[in-house]
Amino acid sequence: MGRAAYFRAGVAGPNTGGMRERSLLGGVATMLASGASNQVGAAVGAHAFAAIGPAGVVAVRQFVAAAVLLPVARPDLRRFTWAQWWPTLLLGVVFATMNLSLYWAVDRIGLALAVTLEFLGPLAVALAASRSRLDLLCAAGACAGVYVLVLPGPSSDWAGVASGVLAGGCWAAYIVLNRLVGARLPGLQAPAAATAVSALLYTPVAVVLLAQGRLGGAALGYAVAAGVLSSVVPYAADLVALRWVPPRLFGVFMSVHPVLAAVAGLVVLGQVLAAHEWAGIAIVVTVNAVTVAAASRPAKAAPAPAPAPVNA
Repeated sequence: MGRAAYFRAGVAGPNTGGMRERSLLGGVATMLASGASNQVGAAVGAHAFAAIGPAGVVAVRQFVAAAVLLPVARPDLRRFTWAQWWPTLLLGVVFATMNLSLYWAVDRIGLALAVTLEFLGPLAVALAASRSRLDLLCAAGACAGVYVLVLPGPSSDWAGVASGVLAGGCWAAYIVLNRLVGARLPGLQAPAAATAVSALLYTPVAVVLLAQGRLGGAALGYAVAAGVLSSVVPYAADLVALRWVPPRLFGVFMSVHPVLAAVAGLVVLGQVLAAHEWAGIAIVVTVNAVTVAAASRPAKAAPAPAPAPVNA
C-alpha cells in the first residue's frame, strides 16, 4: 500500500505541547481505525469464498484498488522506460500472488493465523538488515512463536500454513521492489501501475465468474466491501496518520495487526482461537515490535516505514 510526513518537534509555544499530544492521539486513533478496517475487510471478504472463491474476491479487490490508485497517482504509462517497467511488472505479480496466497490461507487456517504468518515477511526483511545479537534473538523468538502458533502435528493444515508463509514472502518482496521502483518513479505511480497489472492478471477470473453467473448478489457485495475496507480506507487513513505520528511508532503499531485480525476473525467469522494460538500471536507481535523499534532507533533520521500494501 502503500506505502509521508514526519512528526516534528519544533520550538515549544504556549500550546505546542497540547497540540502535539492531541495530534499524536489522533494519529493513534487513525492507525487503529485503519488496522481494524483492513482486518474487518478481509473477514468480510471471506464470506464470499463459498460463492466465488478466494481468487474471485481477490479479483474484485484488485479492481477496487486500481479504481482508487490510478486516478490519484495518474501514472503516464506511455512514458515508462524498461528500467521502470520491469520492477513495476514484478510488483504487479507480487501483488497478485500475495493477495491470493493470503486469502487461500484465510480460507484454510483462519484470519488470525494467516495474517500472523504473513507478518513474518517484513520481520525477515528487518532482521536481514542487521546482524546484532538482538536480531538473532528476535529471529529465534519468531521461530518459536510460529512453532507455538502452529503446533505441528498430523492434523496441521500444511497447505494453509504454506500459503500464509508465501504471503509473507511476497510482502518481503514487495518491500524490496518498492524501494527499487520508488527510486525510479515518483509518488504512488509504481504501486498504482502495479495494481493495474495485477487487476489485468485477474481479469480472466472475473470473466469466468461472470460467464458462470456467480459474480453478483451478496458475493459481489462482500468482495467490493473487502476492497473498500482493506484498500481504500487504510490507504487514506495511513496517509493521514503518518502526518501525526513518528515513523517509528507507525512501524511498531503495524505489529498489532495480527491481534486485530484475531478479533475480526472472532467477531465477523466466529473463529475462536486456542490458547496456544493466542500465545504464538503474542510472541510474533512482540518480536516484530521489538525489531521495528530497534531498527528505527538511529542517530540520524530514518525514512518513514512503508505501510502494508494498499491492496493487500
